[in-house]
Amino acid sequence: MHIPDKFLKPYNPRESEGVMYKKWEESGYFNPDNLPGERNEPFTVVMPPPNANGSLHAGHGLVFAIEDTMVRFQRMCGKKALWIPGADHAGFETQVVYEKELQKEGRSRFQMDPKELYDEIMEFTLGNKSFMENQIRELGASCDWSRALFTLDDRVIKTVYDTFKQLEKDALLYRGARSVNWCPKHQTSLANLETQHHDRTDKFYYFQYGPFVIGTARPETKFGDKYVVMHPEDKRYKEYEHGQKIEVEWINGPITATIIKDEAGDPDIGSGVMTITPWHSAVDFDIAKRHDLDYEQIIDWRGKLLPIAGEFAGMPITLAREKIVEKLDAKGLLVKIDDAYEHAVPCCYKCDREIEPQIREQWFIKMGPLAERALQAVDNREVEFVTKRDERVFRHWLENIEDWPIARQIVWGIPIPAKICTTCMHGMVDLDDSIKECAKCGGAVEHDPDTFDTWFSSGQWPLCTTGFPDSEDFTTYYPTSVMETGKDILFFWVARMIMLGLYRTGKVPFEKVYLNGMVRDGKGQKMSKSKGNVVSPLEISEKYGTDALRMALIVGNTPGTDINLDIQKVNAYKKFANKLWNISRFILTAVEEAYIQEQPSLSESDAEILHAFNEIVRDVTDDLNNFRYHLASEKIYQYVWHELADVILEESKALLQEEGDAKRSRQWLLYHLLTQSLKILHPFMPFVTEEIWQSLPVTDVDMLIVAPWPKG
Repeated sequence: MHIPDKFLKPYNPRESEGVMYKKWEESGYFNPDNLPGERNEPFTVVMPPPNANGSLHAGHGLVFAIEDTMVRFQRMCGKKALWIPGADHAGFETQVVYEKELQKEGRSRFQMDPKELYDEIMEFTLGNKSFMENQIRELGASCDWSRALFTLDDRVIKTVYDTFKQLEKDALLYRGARSVNWCPKHQTSLANLETQHHDRTDKFYYFQYGPFVIGTARPETKFGDKYVVMHPEDKRYKEYEHGQKIEVEWINGPITATIIKDEAGDPDIGSGVMTITPWHSAVDFDIAKRHDLDYEQIIDWRGKLLPIAGEFAGMPITLAREKIVEKLDAKGLLVKIDDAYEHAVPCCYKCDREIEPQIREQWFIKMGPLAERALQAVDNREVEFVTKRDERVFRHWLENIEDWPIARQIVWGIPIPAKICTTCMHGMVDLDDSIKECAKCGGAVEHDPDTFDTWFSSGQWPLCTTGFPDSEDFTTYYPTSVMETGKDILFFWVARMIMLGLYRTGKVPFEKVYLNGMVRDGKGQKMSKSKGNVVSPLEISEKYGTDALRMALIVGNTPGTDINLDIQKVNAYKKFANKLWNISRFILTAVEEAYIQEQPSLSESDAEILHAFNEIVRDVTDDLNNFRYHLASEKIYQYVWHELADVILEESKALLQEEGDAKRSRQWLLYHLLTQSLKILHPFMPFVTEEIWQSLPVTDVDMLIVAPWPKG
């Protein structure tokens, strides 16, 4: 048999991978409508859309390796396999990235016309989107590009707007003044999930407030404090009546304070008395709402003190703090300072700037009813988590869920289709721009300037990608089969997709949830630019081959656990790819076409080898059907290298020198083991297996990507 010249030199992934991916795309097999044979059972995966604002990172490499493995396996099993790709405009994330570009040019978004800024970010994003999609191709993703979707496409916006309107109809949407997490740097509110708590050691101050001692870590907020809160059962203060007025000397002179009896006062902490700053504390705001108290803003949107602070007005709070303490000390009101106050400080997850609680009118979704239905879906096994640990975390979050602020004060994103009354601040959903006056007071209205939280639009991703509500794709592919993504966005994304999918359709958006862990560097450290240990998956695949990268990411990587991306491990699988190449060359050299067309009568030893291999196939198939990719990949690797290469091929060398039935039996067996090994390896190492398949003299299909999965 003539051996193709390419087998005369080592396998070169750089020469092969681009050519092979182009063949796959041109074959049309990424589109389930073009797959051969009768396929009735759908298998659908919706790609977590990467942010279209930069290059792919190592975590993307893991996500695409796992998802492509599951899709290729199900495609070979005869299912109508569909993997829908996409790209996320990524709202706040992308605007932050672009603001850094503006900063390099000496510009600021606050000095730009909103439309000009939007158009610039759109051009920036679309350029990155195209670049990012080519990177996905380089990682071997067999997704259906004809169905690709961008989260700013008209179809997405229509679905998002319809959901917004439906929430209003069902009284699950409201607009009101609530305490929000405000980032003074980026000038937007953030959901609780978008804040990170950093442990800090700060000073804690005790002041004399009339007859009481109060404590605070933030004296800069105390200019508006005129309510003294104590527990109604605190016997130390039984002589004080709720609503009683007292005169106290304070920062800028004497004020009249009011006694408030409320159970939020804790007799076991300090003096049991506290003053409240409702505008700048969510806890204090709740107390004020319960007692219908007024409140005033002390700190502006950029973190500087307002005129209520008197001589300190206009000062950044970090500079004003000690000066305020000095003034109170000079007035004899400083009792003591604790220099070792340990507490968790909420900060913006993008810039680490300390969050400033602010009261702001904006849109909220009532999450209780949505969470209740999602919990029922888990109870009824409508949606199942691959690991029980992830299910427990999911349940805990939904059982303690808070209402969701879905507005962001940024330009980049999907505009909120609503009108706001300039008189009473009443908000009205307005999809067709038809509202001209306030429905509540008759006042003038203006367009809501905010955009949706990107997680609100992304939370409807399975609906958008399958063409909800009435497309053929929606009928065929929804609910999707598996949602595979990082465990770090279980709350941000997965939970919200389940809730919104159930809300709009009555069905879960996917039947299984597979969450992967974080990809760390070779030493187990979190990758970060500051550490200089960020590894690009494309740089690795360029040097070692995509198949080697994919195997290194999957072998031994159990669901939900972090994985160390060790370059030595990647290099080991590069050697494995070349080992497979050499195995193929040996077998193709050893067999004759006449003896591989039909199975001959096998010798006893060959029958035993075939039986053992079929056991491996059944075992691997069971692992793949149950999401044990880490085990399946390891078993295939061990078999090919240590059984097929080290034992069977070595034993075959003497047999192949003989003539007769034993030789013909072994020739057929070797060729069968090669073709079937290529099949079960293909989901994990698609490039090298397809490259070898294309050189085989006898195959059951033209391309390995649609070869039937071995039955074992």
